[in-house]
Amino acid sequence: MTETTIPLLPCQTTLMDDVVAFYEALGFETTLRQRSPYPYAVVERGTVELQFFGMKEYDPAASYSGCYVLTDDVEELHTAFRTGLKSAYGRIPTRGLPRIGPLKDMPYGVRQFLMTDPTGNSIRIGQLTGAEDTDGTIGPAPKETFERALHLAILFADSKEDLPGAARMVDRALARDDRKPTPVQLLRLLILRGDIAHRQGDDDLARRTLARAAEVTLSPEERASVRDDLSRLADLTR
Repeated sequence: MTETTIPLLPCQTTLMDDVVAFYEALGFETTLRQRSPYPYAVVERGTVELQFFGMKEYDPAASYSGCYVLTDDVEELHTAFRTGLKSAYGRIPTRGLPRIGPLKDMPYGVRQFLMTDPTGNSIRIGQLTGAEDTDGTIGPAPKETFERALHLAILFADSKEDLPGAARMVDRALARDDRKPTPVQLLRLLILRGDIAHRQGDDDLARRTLARAAEVTLSPEERASVRDDLSRLADLTR
């Protein structure tokens, strides 16, 4: 037997056309577009199929629906999706609706990025890295102060999508005066905090925090170890 799971995702009725256009910009093909007796749409890209049903009272800003897509080439998809969105929107949307997030390694053994469509559905796209525990669960958080803060803040920002919670964790770590982070830890904390501020619409805080990050001096070896963070810094300061 072969089974296939197809996510059924809610869509604010008035945004169905916007949602379909969003996925078409990502390279999906619309294989069904129903307007009566109720709005419904199906989009497909390779073996990935997503279906959407209209809801008049649905609030995209309060959405908590979504799905996870596993791939064997997350780098290629991230690049392709960013290119498609830039072509469709004239820019790469990184906050608000719709938006696409940075590519990063998560503590549970997946390299992933988050994407949110115009009606608030969060699509997580990831590739297994083999770094997860043998039972597939998240291991304990690091004990070292700043590594622990980074571990938990990344989970809150890019898995739970709790930006205020992630911001509090980073702020507490940066405010410590009894110990100091290494240059790599400081850079990662500042970039993450600037990224969170950007996503929350606090452009002034994002600008100041990212400027501090750009001033951190790293060796070539240290820079190589934080390539994702530096790539995000470049994106946010363009």
